[in-house]
Amino acid sequence: MQKVELLSPAGNLEKLKIAINYGADAVYGGVSHFSLRIRSGKEFSFDEFKEGIEYAHKFGKKVYVTINGFPFNNQLKLLEAHLEKMASLNPDAFIISTPGVIKLAKKYAPKVPLHLSTQANVLNYLDAQFYYDQGVERIIAAREISLRDLEEIKKHLPKLELEVFVHGSMCFAYSGRCLISAVQMGRVPNRGSCANDCRFEYTLYAENKEHGTLFRLEEQPEIGTYIFNSKDMNLASHIDEILKSGTVDSLKIEGRTKSPYYAAIATKSYREAIDDYYDGEFDAQKYQRELHTTKNRGFTDAYLISRPFEKHDTQEHSFAISKGTYEVSGLVCEDGVHFMCKYKTYPNIDIELVVPQNKKIDEIENEIGKIFYKDGVAYIRFYKIITQIEKELDSVHSGYLVPIKLPGVLPPFTILRQKV
Repeated sequence: MQKVELLSPAGNLEKLKIAINYGADAVYGGVSHFSLRIRSGKEFSFDEFKEGIEYAHKFGKKVYVTINGFPFNNQLKLLEAHLEKMASLNPDAFIISTPGVIKLAKKYAPKVPLHLSTQANVLNYLDAQFYYDQGVERIIAAREISLRDLEEIKKHLPKLELEVFVHGSMCFAYSGRCLISAVQMGRVPNRGSCANDCRFEYTLYAENKEHGTLFRLEEQPEIGTYIFNSKDMNLASHIDEILKSGTVDSLKIEGRTKSPYYAAIATKSYREAIDDYYDGEFDAQKYQRELHTTKNRGFTDAYLISRPFEKHDTQEHSFAISKGTYEVSGLVCEDGVHFMCKYKTYPNIDIELVVPQNKKIDEIENEIGKIFYKDGVAYIRFYKIITQIEKELDSVHSGYLVPIKLPGVLPPFTILRQKV
């Protein structure tokens, strides 16, 4: 049986490697301002992206390049060169938003498969047919689509691959077609520089020009003034229903500006949900427990299962983002014998370990500390905090850039975390 693909965000090289180690079948990311991935030009250099593709291919995983911005006339020559350069890295697909860029990609990168971005807002089989006729092999459906409409598209175009978002930030506008950030901050969302103005708290006023008066509108308690702020999508509890439909080829996790911890936990949770479904052991509560440890704006199951007009819980009025229930203490280095501090670490504190997919750890105890299991959960406790250069510290905090020794070997990218 061909399993559905799990597609995770790769905001930089570290997050690319984390997503792959935590169970992603494919990752997506970009290198320049032609990508809608904000700050992609700063997060990924060309050489790092090349290294990321080679790393993914070594593990039999795929990398999709985001070239899904909306270019202006004066960028088209640069875009042609960019398409050729990215094609030379041997990626597994380009993610593109517009018919014109599809045409350029077919000319300058004819061997690279084409995926249509969710920005193209495909909701029906006629639009899907148009892009399929242009050579698109996969469509990333609009976030507003229903599972029923996906089934209809698949019925008309059985060879067309369908990809859907199942987790991550939701846009106040129609699948990202927003100008609030451009109007207020001069940062154009559809060219990759959204300022997330929809997440701000706003103060509302009523003006009477005849009297020259201005009244501040008071909000009801618990309602607040986050008037554009959408909750985050979370479809983990519905993965069994989605997969039973037999219409979806790839499940996608949003993560444009998310943390390495988010990349790991979201990937791990959906990997388990997919595998458990095929093994007949689906357990929604297990995945939700982990997903709720990440920072979020409150969760909604959005529109895939229920149509938009049936939903009244997709907006978060009271806050822009929660802290999550865990703080990341550290991330194990690729050598497996050191970790980098991400928060703060003290001796004689039990710190939980989150281990990459299909990795086991061995219990050990020595003068540095111990790695052990308690109630089926892996932990680490440091007796001494010793750096890679043999300096002993009373404690270590984020911003300290020298690796810290571990009591024993742990899988690369293991996460150290503590409850908030």
